[in-house]
Amino acid sequence: MSIKPINLAVLLSGSGTTLQNLVDAIAAQQLDARIKLVIASRAGVAGIERAQRADLPTQVVDRREYPDVASFSRRVFDLIDDAGVDLICLAGWLCLLDIPEKWQGRMMNIHPALLPSFGGKGMYGHHVHEAVLSHGCKVSGCTVHFVDGTYDTGPIIVQRTCPVREDDTPQTLAARVFEEEKIAYPQAIRLFAEGRLKTDGRLVRVTT
Repeated sequence: MSIKPINLAVLLSGSGTTLQNLVDAIAAQQLDARIKLVIASRAGVAGIERAQRADLPTQVVDRREYPDVASFSRRVFDLIDDAGVDLICLAGWLCLLDIPEKWQGRMMNIHPALLPSFGGKGMYGHHVHEAVLSHGCKVSGCTVHFVDGTYDTGPIIVQRTCPVREDDTPQTLAARVFEEEKIAYPQAIRLFAEGRLKTDGRLVRVTT
């Protein structure tokens, strides 16, 4: 079991609401962690401002400046290696990465739906909630999963659910799902820090 704070890198591409969730959980002593590095995949996103307000080390690695996934990934992981990180947390990160072997099983993402439904390329933010509503789902929720080489296909760690109401809009559903995300992501990070996640193929077992 971890006896010291877990060191995190947080990767984002947008507003940084998931980053803010982790910052708030740490401040409230609900998560024993330190965010050692925030990386944004493009300049000018609101997540950078959130990171700077929280006095977090921040880097921009603009995907558009790199010719391919391999060179982009090398830069991202060079920064992470230098930061002394234990776990990488994707937080609205929209770019594929070539994951070095040393980071396999040490990267998490959170998705605003119950995977494997409503995942994959282009399924992020309001697109997810629009799809859930258009399919007439009665429940939705969020999924924390380990990251592999494709979008939203890694082994599932934690899922939480919430109802879908008949009068929901993508915005109202997103707000309800995010309340579950605020619980699920810190929970998954705590389980990892405590050494309680054991992966067997696609199955992640939570040990006692």
